[in-house]
Amino acid sequence: MGSGNRLGRRFGWLWAAYGTSALGTWLAFGAFPLIAVQVLHAGPAEVAALSSAGAAVGAAAAVPLGPWVEFRRKRQVLIATDLTRFAALLTVPAAFALGALTFLQLLLVSVVVAAADITFRAASGAYLKNLLPAEDLLAANARFESTSWTITIVGPPLGGAAIGLLGPVATVAADAVSHLLSALCIRATGGHEPRPGRREATRTRAEDLLDGWRYILSDAALRPLFFNTALFNGLVMAVQPLLVVLMLGPLGFAPWQYGLAFAAPSIGGLLGSRLARPLVTRFGQHRVLAVAGSLRAVWPVGLVFLGPGVGGLLLVIGVEFGLILCCGVFNPVHATYRLQRTVTDRVSRTLTAWAVTTRGATALLTALWGVLGSLLGPRTAVGLAGVLLLATPLLLRRLDAALPPAPEPTRKRA
Repeated sequence: MGSGNRLGRRFGWLWAAYGTSALGTWLAFGAFPLIAVQVLHAGPAEVAALSSAGAAVGAAAAVPLGPWVEFRRKRQVLIATDLTRFAALLTVPAAFALGALTFLQLLLVSVVVAAADITFRAASGAYLKNLLPAEDLLAANARFESTSWTITIVGPPLGGAAIGLLGPVATVAADAVSHLLSALCIRATGGHEPRPGRREATRTRAEDLLDGWRYILSDAALRPLFFNTALFNGLVMAVQPLLVVLMLGPLGFAPWQYGLAFAAPSIGGLLGSRLARPLVTRFGQHRVLAVAGSLRAVWPVGLVFLGPGVGGLLLVIGVEFGLILCCGVFNPVHATYRLQRTVTDRVSRTLTAWAVTTRGATALLTALWGVLGSLLGPRTAVGLAGVLLLATPLLLRRLDAALPPAPEPTRKRA
């Protein structure tokens, strides 16, 4: 079966697993901070720790898991990480029901879930590469991207309604169940997955922890993409807390207007993911990466002109729509090229290193921009991030279009 409309039954189950767990995550989006405030009466510092420290420690915990995953069957790892997230999240409503929920438990659960998320993504990339031939990877990644943006549109409103009706603890339970359903979908993929080649040593060595970074930095095509995506994602995410302060504070937007400003533009991501394959077919992979990667950096600087009222709301929606449209094109092409460029026995380590670096950079830049926002004001800090983002396409100029993907042995569809 070629790169037509159908990618096979096994991919269909993997796609269902992705959509199910993504929906659960969005339903519970923001539930942990709400539980910390409403149930545990936590202060601002504790709430910030849930968002930053939990993710950062989880990313650090995922580092040794990259080499470990590399030499195991990826389907088994995917099921194990889903069940880990299910069990960890389920402890929250269980402890709440028993009156034993603590802030430390929330923090530990956030660490476990963050580490499992990174491990799942690394294993799923390797599994997808084994599941489909190279020519179908873009179609698969475009479907994942389209699903992601669709759920981003519908998930938060549903989650907000569920939190309002049932409370945040119930949405955490729903998130837990979504990972159990995801594990069942992955189990249903069936088929035979060959055992990866074994290393001479059975234990992870200290030098193995750096294999993913060594592979990325030694590759002339992956290296500029790596720095570009880490810096771009970090700067974009760093200004989000400042926009909350600016829009809900001095500019006087209502919470529903803030939600609308960032939910409605997600339609651009859905549209961009649909355009990715036709654009690559017409213009080629490298040109789409370079152009879409450059255009996505142009939009955020427009937020410096944000003002009150309908005009300001339309400005945010327009800027976010353009940004997300370009990201919707760039992301699946980037994910596909990265898989094609990485040899099979390095995929898990490479994706783990990539995810750990991106999350670490985001946490660092978010903290730094929080300080800059306090010193310079949120509008100036947002504008500074926008100006720096304009420089990120310079990294893509080093992407050599003559470099082919890493050679892989010819094989038939699983």
